[in-house]
Amino acid sequence: MSPILKLMRLHQYIKNFFVFAPMLFSFQFSLEIFFEVTLIFLLFSLLASSIYIFNDLMDINEDKKHPSKKFRPLASGTVSTKTAYTLIFLFSLLSLGGAFFLNQELFFILSIYFFLNLAYSLKLKHIPLIDIFIIAVGFVLRLGAGNSALDAPLSMWIVIMTFLLALFLALAKRRDDVLLASQGKETRKNIDGYNLEFINATMVLMSAVIVVSYILYCVSPEVTLRLHTRYLYITSFFVILGILRYMQITFVEEKSGSPTKVLLKDKFLQATILLWITSFYFIVKGV
Repeated sequence: MSPILKLMRLHQYIKNFFVFAPMLFSFQFSLEIFFEVTLIFLLFSLLASSIYIFNDLMDINEDKKHPSKKFRPLASGTVSTKTAYTLIFLFSLLSLGGAFFLNQELFFILSIYFFLNLAYSLKLKHIPLIDIFIIAVGFVLRLGAGNSALDAPLSMWIVIMTFLLALFLALAKRRDDVLLASQGKETRKNIDGYNLEFINATMVLMSAVIVVSYILYCVSPEVTLRLHTRYLYITSFFVILGILRYMQITFVEEKSGSPTKVLLKDKFLQATILLWITSFYFIVKGV
């Protein structure tokens, strides 16, 4: 892969598919909305790439000591810092400029995401707990960006579940850093604020709250009335299975360093998500 494309972290774009969640959960599938949300996905991805590059610039020295991050383009020296700053300016300008002309709400959301993550890269990522909360807020902002193409307000249930799921995944990633630190390998500066006992207990707590929140969403009068079905709770079986599989990957296999790579490589998780989406669609459509 080209060093520039690697620097952009194209594999991380899978996170930005959360912009499609409001459209899917509201069952607004018009071609016009789909094209607008797809454009929002591209704009959000460009902005995310600018943040990834800026974050890598701030972490060059740390990344050089990391067993896997030392191969990143900036840490390895295959891309210059001058090129990196140019790309940050170009990607952020294209993204925020495109959002401004698309709709004002999207521009406001992307601006919040951009400046919040600049603060994260400069300082906030070194503060335990604050770091994972900002990651989770980033996923909620993705929902808001996707919902800017719709007429309906963003469901509180989607916001709650997305925030909790993002916290769960961020904790799993921090667990991998703690394991590396226990092996004498240098990782993040904020890792002293975490240990295995704390992360394990918090992940178990988050997994339980996620499942309960999803079940409450499925049986809530608001949702059953809007989607015209009382059987949505059946899809919770796949949600529970997916959470358990990710916990197995984290606690048993100890391979939770990158949630994106886990999802791209794990066939079990992919099949579970596909079954969840399929069952959700057919239950709502009554096919």
